[in-house]
Amino acid sequence: MTASQFLEKKKILQRADFSQLIEAIRTKGYTLIGPVLTETAISFGEIHEETDLPIGWMDIQEPAKFQLKRREDEALFGYNVGFQSIKKYLFPPRQRLFSVEKKQGALFFIPEETPKEKYAFLGVRSCDLHAVFVQDKIFCKGSSYDPLYAKRRQEALIIVVQCGQASGCCFCRSMGTGPKAQEGFDLALTECIDRENHFFLVEIGSQRGEEIATLLPLREVTEEDLRLAQSHIQNALNQMRKKVNTESIKDLFYNNWEHPRWDDVAERCIGCSTCTMVCPTCFCWTVEDSSFVEGLKAERWRRWDFCYTMEFSHLPTGSVRSTLKSRYRQWLSHKFGSWIDQFGTSGCVGCGRCITWCPVGIDVTEELAALREKPDL
Repeated sequence: MTASQFLEKKKILQRADFSQLIEAIRTKGYTLIGPVLTETAISFGEIHEETDLPIGWMDIQEPAKFQLKRREDEALFGYNVGFQSIKKYLFPPRQRLFSVEKKQGALFFIPEETPKEKYAFLGVRSCDLHAVFVQDKIFCKGSSYDPLYAKRRQEALIIVVQCGQASGCCFCRSMGTGPKAQEGFDLALTECIDRENHFFLVEIGSQRGEEIATLLPLREVTEEDLRLAQSHIQNALNQMRKKVNTESIKDLFYNNWEHPRWDDVAERCIGCSTCTMVCPTCFCWTVEDSSFVEGLKAERWRRWDFCYTMEFSHLPTGSVRSTLKSRYRQWLSHKFGSWIDQFGTSGCVGCGRCITWCPVGIDVTEELAALREKPDL
């Protein structure tokens, strides 16, 4: 059966039965990862039961602002995106690649064991699903093939939650990545709350998703259910204020390498790398070697790296990008421009995290718009 045929399968899961979804996933042997409430934000963490979810919470996001607030209802997914995506599970911030042991004067290379854990991701938004598609292009083939990523990805169960609201920083519509996920998931949930009726429209997107669905007490869909689900997604579209003009966006960078806006943003950027840390598609990494004191064992680790640091482009003659201007230009130009030449897609999915979590409120949508303006000479 093709993915499109699976997508024709829609059912209804009542809110009162939601805990059975969690139980069904865990019964299949998955480690369930989903949205959890931290002290000041929403992040991803392990879900053992439905009360681990941020029930009844919402977030307010603006440039350099993230605020939690209680909702008037008991929605399970009534927030936007948290500060982290599922990238940290598929492409961990630190990962040992191999070890070397010295025995009787000989060196023995010990490869890292393949991960035994298989993940189910609950509450993945459409923008973050597209970010996974982007990282698949990097780590699942070609010279950057990562067998550990590929194995995690192959085994992952992805349960999307369609967005019913948009933050003040979202612009997924401009990037063609949301707010509704169309494919590439195992299950997709649309949470609908209407007076006393609280349910989830369940879309089945794969054989794996169908196997989970068969364990749930689902009912047939009515026209009224579909109308409510559609209005839910339309609400997200109506709330989305930010936008990006993506027409000829590669040329925008290639033709504006010395635009004065780069100097302007360099005066505001503090080079903290937060935008790259929260970005769900950034994939730069470096390796570090460490040896044990007794000299009998060493390890090689991979860790995330960021193009905002001086060391990132360090050569024997010094850093290639020694100014904040050059580093910010590199990041934005690669993300929205040369990434398309490299991977056939934009490196931005419009999640807005880089805007929300930038300490000084730099807004990429404003920077892109400014680059389109003819500079004063």
